[in-house]
Amino acid sequence: LSGDAGGTLRLWDAESGQGIRAFAGHQNWVRSVAFAPDGRRLLSGGDDGILRLWDVESGQEIRAIAGHQVRVMSVAFAPDGSGLLSGGTDRTPRLWDAESGQEIRAFAGHQDWVWSVAFAPDGGRLLSGGVDGTLRLWDAESGQEIRAFAGHEGPVWSVAFAPDGRSLLSGDAGG
Repeated sequence: LSGDAGGTLRLWDAESGQGIRAFAGHQNWVRSVAFAPDGRRLLSGGDDGILRLWDVESGQEIRAIAGHQVRVMSVAFAPDGSGLLSGGTDRTPRLWDAESGQEIRAFAGHQDWVWSVAFAPDGGRLLSGGVDGTLRLWDAESGQEIRAFAGHEGPVWSVAFAPDGRSLLSGDAGG
């Protein structure tokens, strides 16, 4: 699955390299894409500030979710597929209900763009990384910040949980 500067997502066959389906709807760059855990839905976010939920089989948009005022830089599905997580240039990770598209919670704390978001394997915690050089670990249920991690000398571009949820990984612009 990929997204491009023209606002289109493309689903590819990994073995043949052939395109399977295109998903058009974004008005500009698609910055992040994700598969639902069951593989039946896709999530995308981009410069138009909209999250779009797609049906893989039909190629149809299920829902457009507005809530970020500006670019969406990162999207993720909850491990059980019930929640969506997004982060963007409005400095605020947001948790959404996948079924209704309603915002469940916003997580305030970053001082600059949020570049990457991730769910813990159990779905109970969230991780965000940003241009402010921090990673922030959040409680998904309460919305409380559990811990802020500082140590990067520049923007944090990528974050992930280990499969057991006990370790965090982050990548920055420092090389």
